[in-house]
Amino acid sequence: MGFPIYSTTILEDLVTQWYINHRYNNPEDLNIQDIGLESQIFLRCKPMQARFMKVGRFQEIIVDSRLPTIYQREQFFHELCHALRHAGRQTMMPKAFHELQERDARHFTLYASLPAHMINEYTVTSPAIIDQLSRDFKVPRKLCIERLEKIKGRIVPSIKI
Repeated sequence: MGFPIYSTTILEDLVTQWYINHRYNNPEDLNIQDIGLESQIFLRCKPMQARFMKVGRFQEIIVDSRLPTIYQREQFFHELCHALRHAGRQTMMPKAFHELQERDARHFTLYASLPAHMINEYTVTSPAIIDQLSRDFKVPRKLCIERLEKIKGRIVPSIKI
């Protein structure tokens, strides 16, 4: 069995369409520097906690240089969500709204780091699928496991007549 048919989310569709429009079709195309530039966001690696900053028209994502590259990539996609989808300073907003933004950023991270149009080329039943996705997309295994769990929860049951 290849990849299952599952119901994608609106956010997942938006991320996938953006990638397709910008010709990101394979895992090796997901260069975070290029994605940042395409989004008009400067990317820096510094020995500090990841964050997104905006001053006027200048936008910057900082990822923690002390971490391995796979975790920097995860941080980048998380902060990219804040850059593209969120407004306001989290330190000044109600806790519930902050939590909503963080939940949205987590989903965005899953979809942006392991996009549907790329992962559907894999055989989901392969015993090595987690390691293969982690290696090909250069993201932590835990992220791959979470992504596949979300997909399993949205599989469209086959109808037999």
